[in-house]
Amino acid sequence: MSSPGTTSSYARDLARVEAANATGRVPVVFIHGLWLLPTSWDRWAAVFEEAGYAPIAPGWPDDPETVEEAHAHPEVFAGKSVGQVADHFCGLIVKLDRKPVVIGHSFGGLITQITAGRGLARASVAIDPAPFRGVLPLPLSSLRAASAVLGNPANYHRAVPLTYEQFRYSFANAVGEEEARELYDTFAVPAPGEPLFQAAAANVNPWTEAKVDTTSADRGPLLFISGEKDRTVPWAIANASYRKQAHNAHAITEITELSGRGHSLTIDHGWREVADTALAFTRRFTDPTP
Repeated sequence: MSSPGTTSSYARDLARVEAANATGRVPVVFIHGLWLLPTSWDRWAAVFEEAGYAPIAPGWPDDPETVEEAHAHPEVFAGKSVGQVADHFCGLIVKLDRKPVVIGHSFGGLITQITAGRGLARASVAIDPAPFRGVLPLPLSSLRAASAVLGNPANYHRAVPLTYEQFRYSFANAVGEEEARELYDTFAVPAPGEPLFQAAAANVNPWTEAKVDTTSADRGPLLFISGEKDRTVPWAIANASYRKQAHNAHAITEITELSGRGHSLTIDHGWREVADTALAFTRRFTDPTP
């Protein structure tokens, strides 16, 4: 049985694909991570549209349209796996007339790499990406951030919200108290627990969905952006992911660290620096117009 909102959310995504195709421009697909919605990319989309691209920010399966709807119906987030989400985005991307640039944050950064590994991305940017099989570091701050979900095995099948204190630690540690509360009220929504359990077990599960084809000849250029103060995906994890991808002899792989930035770097007051970094990389490898 479909979850509430399945048809409408997928219809919205298809409409976004059709709108991007109608422009004739190179699409840029934005993929959000846990505890956020596609609207978290709205300012980014405006920047990339002004630069001549066709931005599109699809949701995860069943994503509500607004934060208010998300809090009213948290159950729609439950039961979403990494594989299901990756297949959802890849299914939308193949409907685009032109191969897109793909940009993702956190678990969206993991989905971005899966997409690139399947040869569906012209270029990719993974921002503080969640780890995949073969990425070994487990910093204490990451374990603490994940404990909001992993601390209760029953959360595997649940939609799990963050308390403000948990959000403050794992997302908004690099901003002031007033901004942290504003970010929490504006952007934070429940998230499926399953992807975190999958990522945590990836290195002991040979059949894990949290895996990336890092050797694909069709992967395309890939940039990692790491926030210096990120507690959820600190440099140790981002750099380990970069080093795995850098073995790809067929494509450029780069990494940059942005000083003073936490996991909220795509939505907080410094978002434009991150967007401009991603845009500069995108421009090196793509011409937005036909």
